[in-house]
Order: sequence, then structure tokens, then C-alpha cells
Amino acid sequence: MSLESLYQEIIMEHFKAPRNRGEIANPDVAISMNNPFCGDDITLHVSLKDGKVADVKFRGRGCAISQASASLMTEILKGKPMPDAMSSAALFKKMMRGETKKHEADPLGDIVALEGVRKFPVRVKCALLAWSAFEEGVKGKK
Repeated sequence: MSLESLYQEIIMEHFKAPRNRGEIANPDVAISMNNPFCGDDITLHVSLKDGKVADVKFRGRGCAISQASASLMTEILKGKPMPDAMSSAALFKKMMRGETKKHEADPLGDIVALEGVRKFPVRVKCALLAWSAFEEGVKGKK
């Protein structure tokens, strides 16, 4: 199996069976965002406790890239201290802009499967949608 086909498999797996799909009762953060260029939308719920991302869930619709990115993001962020969660978001954005060197994005785990999306600039916004919602939603939260 080639690396490209493995990445495609990861994206499709998270699109077809997204992790952490749903809502959180009484979330600390509830934010909705959409990508007007393609119609992707996401509502993100985040629960914060003791300076950590205690829980994160999403609802949305859109392309495989946006939905897989949201699913993978929830797995990465859940349980992380806020500084680490924000570092992960910054690293993902750098990866999507092509500003990371080989293996710098390794701490992101399976979400590196989306790295190839940057070859298609119009699709980068799809991959960044959930991450942008997270960053915007937790701004000023501890």
C-alpha cells in the first residue's frame, strides 16, 4: 500500500465514521463556522476543565476533507492542556501552508494524511474549517 493510498483511506474512514460527532450539554464553547466557497459548515462544542480540553464534539456537513479534518482534530485535542491544543492548531495551519519540514508535523498523528490537500489551495479552507472554529471559539478561554 502506498503512502498516498493509506492517507486516502484515513480520510475516508474519518469521513464515513467520524469520531466525536455530536453535541456537548452546556459546553464552554459553542461556535459555528462555514466555508461559503463550497458550503461546508461545522458547529463545534468544547468543554474546558482545569486548563485542558476536557471534551470536544462537532456537527456539520460538507466534503470528506472538512469532515475528516474535524474528526481527526477532536481526537488530537481531547485531553490536551490548552497551550498544547493551541500549539497543535498552529502546527496544523503551518503544515497546510507548506511551512513544515519533513516529520515536523509528526506530533499531529494521522491528520498528516491531509498534508497533500495543500496542493489544492481551494481545498485548504475545507481542512482548516474545524481548526479555525476551535481557535476562534477558545480565544480568551483558559
